[in-house]
Amino acid sequence: MAKRYKITIVGAGNVGATAAHWAASKELGDIVLVDILEGVPQGKALDLLEAGPIELFDSRVTGTNDYKDTAGSDVVVITAGLARKPGMSRDDLMKTNAGIVKSVTEQVAKHSPNAILVVVSNPLDVMSYVAWKVSGFPRNRVVGMAGILDTGRYRAFLAEAAGVSVRDIQALVLGGHGDSMVPLASCTTISGIPVTQFIPADKLAQIIQRTRDGGIEIVNLLKTGSAYYAPSAAAIQMVEAILKDEKRVLPCAAWLDGEYGISGVFLGVPVVLGAGGIERILEVPLTTEERIALQKSAGDVKANIDKLEL
Repeated sequence: MAKRYKITIVGAGNVGATAAHWAASKELGDIVLVDILEGVPQGKALDLLEAGPIELFDSRVTGTNDYKDTAGSDVVVITAGLARKPGMSRDDLMKTNAGIVKSVTEQVAKHSPNAILVVVSNPLDVMSYVAWKVSGFPRNRVVGMAGILDTGRYRAFLAEAAGVSVRDIQALVLGGHGDSMVPLASCTTISGIPVTQFIPADKLAQIIQRTRDGGIEIVNLLKTGSAYYAPSAAAIQMVEAILKDEKRVLPCAAWLDGEYGISGVFLGVPVVLGAGGIERILEVPLTTEERIALQKSAGDVKANIDKLEL
């Protein structure tokens, strides 16, 4: 009999609830939505469960305020924390969200000691560090979601500019999730053809800048919240790669210990994602400019990690 996987999603806000929706519709496993707010995870889970007969998915979806119900999870997606508001930097969020992610991780690690943690809370690279440090899990079982989202934004803008299908765009965005992210123009192709054959250098530079500003562009439009469709889709792409042991090559935030000449930070790099979590970190050749940008990005993350009081 095939194993039914158990997926816990911590945080029943827009990102968490939408992640539950993507996971259920893909029938990746049974889903537990957990939140401190009474009634919210229960109500959203029930609503999603009732969509099953309409959309024809058999995932069981439950909502709870008790981490005991999350016991034995295969993957835990952590979305808990405050969202950004206009005028708020990711760093403003850091102190508050570090406290939230710390308490969440303690509960999760206690009830699901063998789970793989997918961290979505912002500021992403620092919160991945908090989850890794607090859980005591090996580095392959704590992975941050940022690169897939940033790459998704980059690919969407490239497809629009080049007038081609998003399916045919291969790209990588590395580095910290924020202003210092590093979209790799050298690794950007359209069906294997260098992107520079389709898009002039000045336009490409504009697209790279828009990718860096992708999150705040949405915050400024919404005014009362931040992005959630693409971030939750990105997190569930990671969950799917892990549960189906797909060995996907995806840009994810990983703990670096010498790779790219960088140590002591979580940073977006290409990894092989499968049943073991991060099974390999891939070191792609970088231009001098990209390498300098990645080092700077790592420095920014490290400076924030050093400010933490865990």
